[in-house]
Amino acid sequence: MPPTPTEFLKVANHTAEHFGFQTLDQLRKAPECKHCDKVMPHTVTASNKRVDAHQGLLSSAIATYCDEKLHALERPVLLYSFEQVPRTGETAVTFHIFNVERSIAEAILIHATRALVSDLGFTDHTVRINSLGDTDSLTRYSRELANFLKKRLDTMPPAARELMKDHPLSALTNLVEQNHELAYRSPNPLEYLSDPSRKHFREIIEYLDMSETPYEIDPKMLGHHECYSDAIFSLDIQTEDPTLHAPITARGGRFDEFVYRTTRTRTPAVGAVVILKDSKAPARAPRPKLQHPSVYVVQLGFGPKIKSLLLIDSLRRAGIPVFHNLASDSLSTQLREAESRGVKYTLIIGQKEFVENTVIFRDMSLRNQEYIDQDTLIRRLKRVAAVAS
Repeated sequence: MPPTPTEFLKVANHTAEHFGFQTLDQLRKAPECKHCDKVMPHTVTASNKRVDAHQGLLSSAIATYCDEKLHALERPVLLYSFEQVPRTGETAVTFHIFNVERSIAEAILIHATRALVSDLGFTDHTVRINSLGDTDSLTRYSRELANFLKKRLDTMPPAARELMKDHPLSALTNLVEQNHELAYRSPNPLEYLSDPSRKHFREIIEYLDMSETPYEIDPKMLGHHECYSDAIFSLDIQTEDPTLHAPITARGGRFDEFVYRTTRTRTPAVGAVVILKDSKAPARAPRPKLQHPSVYVVQLGFGPKIKSLLLIDSLRRAGIPVFHNLASDSLSTQLREAESRGVKYTLIIGQKEFVENTVIFRDMSLRNQEYIDQDTLIRRLKRVAAVAS
């Protein structure tokens, strides 16, 4: 039984808040946004929205980021919103992360979308992932793809041949949609990645391995060449009845170059859209609950970031709200933020804790700390929560 739009949005709201996403109204309240005198120029238009992989929802996020002066925050911006998909009117939740260049942004997005889909009852799903790389990677790949297809124009369907005039990737997308044999003989984009793009993609795969996420690298999963750059992903969601399609779609990726083309400013950006198909949004979206977590997770380093993300998800499943700043690379910044939040406990994962699979449990009022394993940690936090309630 598919979820109702109200159920979908309620679960999405809880998931987004737990993973650190905020609504536009919440972000607007930041002093930096209130006191910023100028918007960030952009050229988002209807033509941009036509190449947008999500019927305009990524483009709209760029316009929101600029028009609402979110650039003034000069820190990671995790934004979520409830939308109606243009033209179809279906219910959607969008997740966007701006100002995070590193692969932890994709890891957070994939984990949040998987958590949302799982909490809606669709636990059997696989992540499909690919990368077209940065501008240098895409230029090299497009050249090789064009050479490959031009030599085989006589065997191409008329529609794909016509799309070659637009871009070789447009033609390839058409061939993939038609399940044409040329699509599967064409060059693999992963073989043309630049060193930075290869490193970025490898880190995302390491996250998927560490989190034991079922995944498939799919070189023929494509986004529009003017929209996505570097990693793109989607969820293949299975239903109990294999003859039925899942009522939910989830797809996302990085679109740094799309932002640059529309703003002329280098702003790292990733986004994901989860759509409840054949649905109309309810008249009123759920309001975010103002939670006051008593726990803050602090991390330092790539491995500890991933371990912290998994811990945050375990705390979500245990019903324990938590503050965190996974995008931060500064230990002192995170500790200051934990102090300013007035939390009772800080959980610290550094390289030593990552290797030993432990957590530093720091009591902020008693100013003492100890090393404990994750199972012990969750039992203790549940016990403390029960006493507090």
